[in-house]
Amino acid sequence: MELERVGKVAVLRIAAGKANALNESLLVSLNRILENINQSDERALVVTGEAGFFSAGFNLVELSQLDWPAMERFIRLFDKTMLRLYTMPMPVIAAINGHAIAGGCIIALQTDYRMMADSNGKIGLNETQLGLGLPKQVVEVLRATVPIGSVFPIALEGRLFSPHEAQEVGLIHNVVSPDALESRAVAKAQELANLPAAGYVHVKSTLQRPILNAIETDAETAIDGWLDTWFSNDAQTKIKAAVQRLSR
Repeated sequence: MELERVGKVAVLRIAAGKANALNESLLVSLNRILENINQSDERALVVTGEAGFFSAGFNLVELSQLDWPAMERFIRLFDKTMLRLYTMPMPVIAAINGHAIAGGCIIALQTDYRMMADSNGKIGLNETQLGLGLPKQVVEVLRATVPIGSVFPIALEGRLFSPHEAQEVGLIHNVVSPDALESRAVAKAQELANLPAAGYVHVKSTLQRPILNAIETDAETAIDGWLDTWFSNDAQTKIKAAVQRLSR
């Protein structure tokens, strides 16, 4: 993970090796950085990636080796990290520079405003294609973020979208030139940071409260339900096949 400061804007770059795949060490680092940003004088946050990837999602090579208790610890850490990003008390902008698949799309959904480079990058929640469910936190945030008619292709079909398709279904707000992506994101963050902070944070937290209440309802049952899908025969077969492809 890399952190740069541009005036009152923190620019957080996901830099975690091949495809910026998510593992425990990345989530621990992200948690620590977000906590530090909360305690600093930054007024806004931009999250982006590198080398054509925002993030390709979970590191299946590593996670496929985990037993139930270890995977439970991981998914709890993932949920905690996503909630921390979602509830950051400041404007948060996603500058999606390339592929944002599964966990990568989930990171983007935690932000207030999402812009994506006009490139061959894809974005989406393809968990059902792997036989996986979606964590409850993801479902509730998605439900509150995209139009109701977009929930079926995004969540149930697990489609991956081009930048312009993603804008049409409401996953992102706008598509920009790759060369201008980061500067446009920083400019948007600065624009929002110039609003009185107390008002922005109050409205953001008020809008989020019903979503957070829904996430907290039956949270333990929801985690067990998701783990059931991870360790199902269908998912394990597809995960092992994906790991074999990635290991070539």
